Formats: sequence, structure tokens, C-alpha cells
Amino acid sequence: MSEIRADLRYAASHEWARLEADGTVTVGISDHAQEALGDVVFIELPSVGQRLEAGQEAGVVESVKAASDIYAPVGGEVIEVNGALSDSPETVNGDPYGAWFFKLKPSDASALDKLLDAPSYKAAIDADA
Repeated sequence: MSEIRADLRYAASHEWARLEADGTVTVGISDHAQEALGDVVFIELPSVGQRLEAGQEAGVVESVKAASDIYAPVGGEVIEVNGALSDSPETVNGDPYGAWFFKLKPSDASALDKLLDAPSYKAAIDADA
């Protein structure tokens, strides 16, 4: 059973988003996503300074089973990437909510309200099962 954290918002494409105290948004992939992918072996991250629209491809995560695009759950400017994932992409499997991918300065913080809350995300996963 995948862990779904109540303090996060989720995109239907399985990214999580957390609004930080400074107004930035931290993004990663959900526990469900990393379970579906299997052993993660490579992660391609966006560039700092890159502007992303909500739903735009922001990178790629590759596992021994498949490659999957990562999408920006909200639009904004990439202000930081988790460079440690380049050397240790497998940390996503052990701690999907600690191993964040990138941080955005959102162009519209209210866009987070359009994402799924934990119960809605669980329902979406269950509907796919």
C-alpha cells in the first residue's frame, strides 16, 4: 500500500507538491509512482532558471523497467534542483517524499488548489488499480 501524505498536493501524473513557508513549491514523485517504476537508475532534472507551465515536461525518471516523464504540477521558475539525485537516483525508492526533484517559484500559488488532495489522489490510484 502506497504512502500518501496528507500535507501534500498531488498531480494526476503522480508528482507531489509542497508549498513551503517562503512561498516556493517543492516537487517530487509519489510513493505510488516510485513503486510502479521499480528501481530508479537515472533522473534528468530541469535547469535552474527554466520556466515551466503547469503540466509541462520537466524531466525524466528512468528505472530498470521503464522511463517516465516528470511534469511540473504548477507553473513557475525552477529555483533549485536536487543535484544529489544525479549521483544517487535510487534514494527516490527509499524516501520518495524526502528525495525531492526540484523547487519552483510559482507564477500563481493558488494553482496548488487545482491539484488533488490526499483522499482524491488515493481515489484516483484506486480507480486505476
